[in-house]
Amino acid sequence: MLWNQKARAENCPLHADALWVKYKGGVACIRFFSAGNLQYAPLVMVIFRGDRVPFIKRNPGTIPANTPTAQRRQAARLSAQAGMPVVIMARPGTYGSSGNHYQRRQPAEFLALNAAMDSLRARYHIKKFILNGHSGGATAASALLTFGRRDIRCAILTSGAWDLLNRAEALRKERREKSDVGKDVTGLRQPYDPLYHIEGITQDPQRLVMVVGNLLDKTTPFNLQLKFAHALRENKHRVLLIEWPAYPPEFHNLKGSPGIKYVDKCKTARLAKRRT
Repeated sequence: MLWNQKARAENCPLHADALWVKYKGGVACIRFFSAGNLQYAPLVMVIFRGDRVPFIKRNPGTIPANTPTAQRRQAARLSAQAGMPVVIMARPGTYGSSGNHYQRRQPAEFLALNAAMDSLRARYHIKKFILNGHSGGATAASALLTFGRRDIRCAILTSGAWDLLNRAEALRKERREKSDVGKDVTGLRQPYDPLYHIEGITQDPQRLVMVVGNLLDKTTPFNLQLKFAHALRENKHRVLLIEWPAYPPEFHNLKGSPGIKYVDKCKTARLAKRRT
């Protein structure tokens, strides 16, 4: 599958695992890879991966799992673990989705994904979603919440990136790089930062947001994950903040796939809320 490609409707395989979407300011072909029966599903988990910048300049044939078959195989494994239908949604510029992955966390990325969620729900008549995102994928999932979606039962956000400009400056300082105030780690200004759009999240007493990370995270500092969780709580959203073991030396990739392990927590939390 091609990376960092322009959006062309004729190259968007709608018969298989793609969605041609329009959003304010543009169009996109968003690829997705699923397992389980999506048709009229009461609940589907949608997974957003973290950043994949090292792959952009590689020959597509050398990128790991860069075929629809390989991606569907991964979705099948995750669906079996989660006990529900799973969709892996490819962020713009990656795994066949159109767009520019160098311009991640700009509004266009999240608007395209939001439109793809609408299209996916309409195509299969899905009732509710669980969002599961890691790192930049957690940022994407939280951005969808800020667009006022009412079809999110639960969000599991692991090692998420928030307070993006302050994060970028903190990382530059840690790495002894030159200060570049006002720019994200992408080198771009004005990223869409869900931390500063929390007012857009609809109130839903049954929805649970889980923020999962490691205190020693050197890529997405835990204090900024904590800041996001506190901001959600201050705005009267249900939040569970969880510290989780991670792999050294970056302590960013978490051990044991907590994004899948906490699926049952999403289900039982909703039932518990109903009983109270």
